[in-house]
Amino acid sequence: MTFAGVYVPLITPFDASGAVAFDALERLAHDVLDGGAAGLVALGTTGEPGSLDDKERDGVLDVIAGVCRARRAQLIVGANRIGDAAGVPSHAVAVLTLVPPFLLPGEDGVVAYFEDFAARSPVPVLAYHVPYRTGQALSAAALRRIAAIDGVAGMKLAAGGIDTTVVDLLSDPPADLAILCGDDAFLAPLLSMGVPGAIIASAHLDTAAFTALVHDREPQPRLARLALALFAEPNPTVIKAVLHARGRIPTPDVRLPLLPASAASLHLALSV
Repeated sequence: MTFAGVYVPLITPFDASGAVAFDALERLAHDVLDGGAAGLVALGTTGEPGSLDDKERDGVLDVIAGVCRARRAQLIVGANRIGDAAGVPSHAVAVLTLVPPFLLPGEDGVVAYFEDFAARSPVPVLAYHVPYRTGQALSAAALRRIAAIDGVAGMKLAAGGIDTTVVDLLSDPPADLAILCGDDAFLAPLLSMGVPGAIIASAHLDTAAFTALVHDREPQPRLARLALALFAEPNPTVIKAVLHARGRIPTPDVRLPLLPASAASLHLALSV
């Protein structure tokens, strides 16, 4: 499976009663695919899966999987437990799973975790390395060990910038491993270093411009400013506020522990 282009980790919209707005979710899925996205991520961290109950998670997955099947778009499913991965639709191209957070198991523990996860997953695995959230730093050597695991097809790389580990990894990337940008504001420089695409929440907005950036590799500085504005507060609060302001979802609501975006952040994002 080839992973390239823009993949949008969809938010979970809520209606005025607090329930999941499945109709709005379906429209949003079609909208970003109309904008040129290569695929969708269901139940990624942007979708607030930890705040959803089992029935809601199943409903969200059913909607997004149905759109991907109808549109022949690639479906990636967020799954941070092997039990989650076992239930992914048969047409999913991968599961996206975090480097184990909080526990700080060390590089050997992380590699062992991905060996076990990949061995039991029914579909290929994308490893999600985001050390400023998980707390677990990894060297380029450890990332290459993960890349060498049978069943690991790619990596969402969100190191919080371009450090020596990122430079080391991308200067000699593992063969047959898709390294996708997961840092929205650093998309352009990572594209210049050879990544084939991205999993970025900012592409809910101006999807066509983000896909053009990935395909044409021509600088679009406004998109970096937009990404910074959309991440001025915890994701996906500002994205939801903008989508609601533009009439694309029924409310800007998020669930605890998140709080709605401030008026100032909304104004800034709308002005970019």
